Amino acid sequence: MSMTSEIIIASGLPRSGTSLMMQMLHQGGIPAVTDEIRTADTDNPRGYYEFESVKKTKEDPSWLPDARGKVVKMVSSLLYDLPVTETYRIIFMRRDIDEMLESQEKMLARLSRTVAPRDQMKKSFSIHLDRLFHWFPTQPHIKLLEVNYNDLLSTPESEICRVAEFLDHVPSKTLMCAAIDLSLYRNRRETPAQGLVLPAKVD
Repeated sequence: MSMTSEIIIASGLPRSGTSLMMQMLHQGGIPAVTDEIRTADTDNPRGYYEFESVKKTKEDPSWLPDARGKVVKMVSSLLYDLPVTETYRIIFMRRDIDEMLESQEKMLARLSRTVAPRDQMKKSFSIHLDRLFHWFPTQPHIKLLEVNYNDLLSTPESEICRVAEFLDHVPSKTLMCAAIDLSLYRNRRETPAQGLVLPAKVD
């Protein structure tokens, strides 16, 4: 099936790298579905690329036909709400769990919101992901690609090639690569090797 008739979704747990994937795909040439209601801030200096209607997909999926051939961001818990009347290519972001939770904790603290105990969040996310990845294979209208955020930043060439292949080589690999800014990788468990340089061209 042609990608112009399918909806591309960047998904994952909160703070797993979905905004980065949205930036990469948009810069690579795939239109992004976003209303820009949630603006850029300290936690996401390049913006969140969110679309409020996504949160109400179960009640009102009328926005979906206009998203064909485009990419939209959707937190993983909402994927169950996608109607089977459309076909989707989901790029699911994975990230080191402690990095992800640290990033989320800092963001919630800046917003003066309550932070749940980390062990409790780990257990909750583990149960959620286990259920979700048992559900994916039962959905013939969904194609899935997992991308590890940590691998994407440490070995961008290979990960970007995987993304491009999954999307029929439509997005520019060079432009996707240019969207990666290592200075924004602030919550990390280990410091990347000194002198890590992103390739200037990977097409």
